[in-house]
Amino acid sequence: MLREFNYPQPDLINAYLFLNTYAISIYRNYQNTRVQHILQTLFLPFKKMLNWITVSQGVKDTEYGKIVFSNVMVTRKRNLFMSRTWRTLDVRMALGILAVHLLALFAPFTFTWGAFWAGFTTYVLCGIFGITLSYHRNLAHHSLKLPKWLEYTFAYFGVLALQRDPIYWVSMHRYHHQYVDSEKDPHSPIFGFWFSHMGWLFDSGYILEKYQERKNVEDLKNQAFYRFIHSTYLLHPFALISLIYIFGGFTYLVWVVGVATTWGYHVTFLVNSACHIWGNQAWNTRDLSKNNWWVALITFGEGWHNNHHAFEYSARHGLEWWQIDFCWYMIRFLEGIGLATNVKLPTEDHKHKKSFASLNKIK
Repeated sequence: MLREFNYPQPDLINAYLFLNTYAISIYRNYQNTRVQHILQTLFLPFKKMLNWITVSQGVKDTEYGKIVFSNVMVTRKRNLFMSRTWRTLDVRMALGILAVHLLALFAPFTFTWGAFWAGFTTYVLCGIFGITLSYHRNLAHHSLKLPKWLEYTFAYFGVLALQRDPIYWVSMHRYHHQYVDSEKDPHSPIFGFWFSHMGWLFDSGYILEKYQERKNVEDLKNQAFYRFIHSTYLLHPFALISLIYIFGGFTYLVWVVGVATTWGYHVTFLVNSACHIWGNQAWNTRDLSKNNWWVALITFGEGWHNNHHAFEYSARHGLEWWQIDFCWYMIRFLEGIGLATNVKLPTEDHKHKKSFASLNKIK
């Protein structure tokens, strides 16, 4: 089963899995439209209820197995390296990320406290303001509103995190929520841990297969600033690298670009992978999202991922007083000085509707 719900019962799931796979096989090979209609009528409603995964073109079945230390089933396999087409974009992406990781390997040989704190400052600025506050909570979900000059400043910090431009990042994240833990999710662990963590980044064919026309970011495409960043994106990392090398030399290049960016990559990727595999579910989200405390600590609050999937619009992810959410504390500060407005939070009624207690009453 894809989710760790207490329903339906395992025997029912296993039976459905067998019947669903058999039905899909018949559906694809049998051209009688009447038979196809009957199969759709019988199996499609239940499949939608479970958010089940069907086999797409170019994706091979794999043996069903659990990801280690979890109840998450790997139900699909994507050819990550061999027996697949590597597009030019995939090669560039792989070489770029590999270069950053290799640069980080020089850290033990170039350590200075000045370079360390420069790298740490970069991680905080790009992580909390760029990716977490700007790309995610502000641009992707409109959880708050900022003055345009501040919105663009924070978004540019996100650009310097080297995780692609806002239009691309926000588009992929919105698709993640729209198709969460289904075959059309850009990075679900149903394809395995590695695919959800990093593998999807090197598979532009997978993205093109799922989203041939990305029309879910028209709000950003309508703004000249984001169109400019999108069309000139590669210039900005090169400018950053050049400036750091000119003013800080190889040592600062290692720590600011190599260490800080590599760390930033993996803590962000853990939200996509670990937070859909390990942790607990506080809310009935009908997906694999988990609250994971240790991911929350290193991602400025993003690890309270089940909270986030339950209330996507919420500017606050750590909904309990003990759930540390540094990004939320910064949003509260900005709200206090009048720079953040229209800060959204879940109502008690919405919380009740998403609670498992409410689900039990329905049952």
